[in-house]
Amino acid sequence: MPRTPAELPRFLRPLFLIVDLGFIAYWAITLAGVIPDEYLFKDYDNPILSAWNWSFLPLDLAISATGLTALRRAKRGRRWRGLALVSLVLTSCAGLMAVSFWTLRADFDPAWWLPNLFLLIYPLWFLRGSALSRDG
Repeated sequence: MPRTPAELPRFLRPLFLIVDLGFIAYWAITLAGVIPDEYLFKDYDNPILSAWNWSFLPLDLAISATGLTALRRAKRGRRWRGLALVSLVLTSCAGLMAVSFWTLRADFDPAWWLPNLFLLIYPLWFLRGSALSRDG
């Protein structure tokens, strides 16, 4: 008898939805240019910093695509763990890259640090143990 895929760990679905849809929303409003100046990071108009920010677009969209696809597959009872694992690892890497950058610049704005620390740390909860270790 074929084994049915396991259910998603508790809280993974809402966290994936928040992060994945949050990334899509962030890039949509960034592309539209509607973020008020007071919410932009320091030196936002610097072309090098702008390029650095836009360099996250493919990574963030890959995170969203793998996370949302994992959710859809889990809902349909199909294998989802591999995609969830990729999404979680990429999310943590994105958070680490941003926190590292702001550290190197000695720029400690909580408005940018807190979301990126969240992106760095929350995936570790699901990656730490066996929650995603079995194929399913």
